[in-house]
Amino acid sequence: MSSEQKTFERPDVIAPEESTRGILFVVSSPSGGGKGTLIQRVLKHVPYLSYSVSYTTRSPRNGEVEGREYFFVTPEKFNAMKADGEFLEWAQVHGNLYGTSRHQVSREVFEGRDIILEVDVQGAASVRELVTDSVSIFILPPSVEILRQRLIARGTDSSEELELRLRHAPEELKHYKTFDYVIINNEVERAAGQLSCIIEAERARRARQEPKIKRVIESVF
Repeated sequence: MSSEQKTFERPDVIAPEESTRGILFVVSSPSGGGKGTLIQRVLKHVPYLSYSVSYTTRSPRNGEVEGREYFFVTPEKFNAMKADGEFLEWAQVHGNLYGTSRHQVSREVFEGRDIILEVDVQGAASVRELVTDSVSIFILPPSVEILRQRLIARGTDSSEELELRLRHAPEELKHYKTFDYVIINNEVERAAGQLSCIIEAERARRARQEPKIKRVIESVF
């Protein structure tokens, strides 16, 4: 498998009754696009929204906390989890492994809670295939130059890693057409506000509220 190839395991359960389903929001962008920053702001202001904490074999960056940004595991542990079918999707990117917990996503959705998932563009495609009513949101940087500046400013990548991420960015940007929504992240507060609005608008869709609507109508008539 190449360093960017994706695969996923099909979950045995991912489609409960429509009346009890939570919404899976899938947020993606190139490295440095700002998806993590926007998600953290939204989690502070949008109620009843959880976050899918992924597993990774890479080392923690400065300020990252076990169980908050990621669950940091050894390659041996990751491969054992993969063999046991514990991932909704998994990837090898820039030499490190990343995976989304199938159990967490399934549990949140089945129990009627909304959950937000942060993945790259190929991982997003895998999840959309598995969870067809998920809502996908692409975070678009204002320009490649600003993307470069953001990657440099965060100071977490070596020069080789930085160039690798920038080399992959143009191809990743082409995937914006496959997403339901696109947010241009040229100002953090405005972009976070747009992400919050998308979440609330999706919650208000008639089809998602049909059981509640029926109860209201039946109480009237």
